[in-house]
Amino acid sequence: MTAVAAGPAVVAAVVPPPVRARRGEPSAGPGPAGGLRRRPPPPLPGVAAARAGSVVYGMAAVDCRGRVADRVVLRALGWQPGTPLEFRHSAGRLLVRARPDGVFQVTGQGHLRLPTAVRHCCGLVSGDRVLLAADPVEGLLVVHPPAALDAVLAGCHGQLPNGGAA
Repeated sequence: MTAVAAGPAVVAAVVPPPVRARRGEPSAGPGPAGGLRRRPPPPLPGVAAARAGSVVYGMAAVDCRGRVADRVVLRALGWQPGTPLEFRHSAGRLLVRARPDGVFQVTGQGHLRLPTAVRHCCGLVSGDRVLLAADPVEGLLVVHPPAALDAVLAGCHGQLPNGGAA
């Protein structure tokens, strides 16, 4: 005979229990001194500012042939299969633009193929994940390799409480 579960387990709410007031300390709640008092509410996190730009972001892995598959980012730029592209390297990032005289192009499947020389220049290997930032207004795609992300985020993580330690 097998046991049948009665349903999902009930999880108690994550609410800290009330704290008893110490002797001589006034209580914040009803009742005599030494009764229950309320904890102050936890601090509220800051609200992030609204976005002002039109940049479209994506993350994708580089496959063994140098292809990066994020059609949403390429679609935001209006790049179709066969669109000729120009690659430039700047400050550890790749800058990609559509150019009529571009030597490389969007693949027939609609993927961005990073040429071998470009991948070597940025230290990209198969399996690396890259951040893609498409600016449709400028017609520019910026590919941020892991090393560039490490450099940018190192400063941000150092500013977290406890230095970002978990």
